[in-house]
Amino acid sequence: QVQLVQSGGGLVQPGGSLRLSCAASGFTFSSYTMSWYRQAPGKERELVAVITSLGSSTKYVDSVKGRFTISRDNAKNTVYLQMNSLKPEDTAVYYCNVDRWPGGRYQYPWGQGTQVTVSS
Repeated sequence: QVQLVQSGGGLVQPGGSLRLSCAASGFTFSSYTMSWYRQAPGKERELVAVITSLGSSTKYVDSVKGRFTISRDNAKNTVYLQMNSLKPEDTAVYYCNVDRWPGGRYQYPWGQGTQVTVSS
């Protein structure tokens, strides 16, 4: 069965960086678009970043453009989210999922996510 295991979250000060990882199994990873979503307390889950199956195209929500970078390593079945210049409003639980380009059509139930807290 499909498994998506997110890791790398934590507590970081404003302006800091984190790198999230999502280890995938149970499907042909290199054939699918992947996305990162996040859900802040009291808010709906939102799409943050999307990457095509071979990594040739990426897309970001406006609020993270220039600060976050999505990437993937198909040999390791892993998708990453490099987050720089973090702001308190980036605080959320971050999830990865299989998606359809250009994003917003996630394909599987949500995993446990990884908590990111940006606070001084």
